Amino acid sequence: MAASSPFEQNSTAKNILLIAGIVLIAVNLRPALAGVGPLISTIRETTGLSNTLLGLLTTLPLLAFGVLSTLTPLFTRKLGIEGTLALAMGLLSGGILLRVIPGNLPLFGGTLLLGIAIAFGNVLLPSLVKRDFPNHTGIMTSVYSSMLGIGATLAAGISVPLAQDWGLGWRWSLGAWAFLAILALIIWLPQLKNLTLPKHDRSFIQAMKDLGGNTLAWQVALFMGLQSLAFYVILAWLPEILQDRGLNANTAGWMLSLSQGMGVVGTILIPVWAEKISDQRILVWVLMICEAVSLGGLMLPDAFLVSVWASLIGLALGGSFGLALLFIVLRTQDSETATELSGMAQSIGYLLAAVGPTLFGALHDLTHAWFVPLLFLFVILIAKLIFGLGAGRPQEVR
Repeated sequence: MAASSPFEQNSTAKNILLIAGIVLIAVNLRPALAGVGPLISTIRETTGLSNTLLGLLTTLPLLAFGVLSTLTPLFTRKLGIEGTLALAMGLLSGGILLRVIPGNLPLFGGTLLLGIAIAFGNVLLPSLVKRDFPNHTGIMTSVYSSMLGIGATLAAGISVPLAQDWGLGWRWSLGAWAFLAILALIIWLPQLKNLTLPKHDRSFIQAMKDLGGNTLAWQVALFMGLQSLAFYVILAWLPEILQDRGLNANTAGWMLSLSQGMGVVGTILIPVWAEKISDQRILVWVLMICEAVSLGGLMLPDAFLVSVWASLIGLALGGSFGLALLFIVLRTQDSETATELSGMAQSIGYLLAAVGPTLFGALHDLTHAWFVPLLFLFVILIAKLIFGLGAGRPQEVR
């Protein structure tokens, strides 16, 4: 008889506290990153940093995600999922507050620290869902993945008002998110009473070798990786593309917000739908068709139906993200394997994401147009379709 999950064993009050902790952790995993973009010009004026160094404020966390994600199982074997998530919220709080200190070294040091913290959270939330909510994986994946999007949208929207209207300045506009991280840590601390170390029958190195030789693991990892690449390209370049189509900067910014908002809708709907069917390949086709239509619309030389294209690509990328996270849960037998696969998938994902916007921009610089860069996203889409169809078949990593 299979052992019941902690979720099933706990009282209602403990379940509510656990879900509240998951929601707060998820909300915290994007504001420290998303709040930087709207403040870039202010940071440049204050610090005198070049655009290249300012780009590191976004790229450095992605590189940390890529390197640390694979190593996360080493921490869970010593601290458990609960302890590692508590460590993550502590590091996140410290990294955010470090950036408040004047000077470029604290700015970049804090950014690296919070990148490490977010890497832990990214990897472990799917594992937590796998372990504690085995009968509710779709809805719980929807809950925490949508919270990621809401956190990013909130930070992007209020960073400038915090800095200017509230008079906090850009450092405390970024630093204010430490209070939310500290709150998440406080709410999460009771989970340490239920600390459980994973049972592992193989070494970490052997686990990575096994995953590295598994076709399904690579299909899940590359589907997530290519999704991340496309997402960060759109996040970085959609306003610029739309301004070249004739929109003003303000309207282009709102189109990006619309895209991100529809992404949240996708992360809510798709995992719930996906959990109800054993074969998710139909969903892969639906999402890829939506993305293809939107990319075709963005290739048009004017702003015809631009809100439709922005909405569709946001929905497709958000839904693909939620589906990729659910694949980690559905394609593994236990929470330890889920942690290992999540680490592998997110490591590949964020390393690809780190080069995507730069490569996309370079293609634009070479051609002085958006057709070839958008054609590049079509190529990525075809590869994503192939790997997604492989990951969508009902099977498990063994």
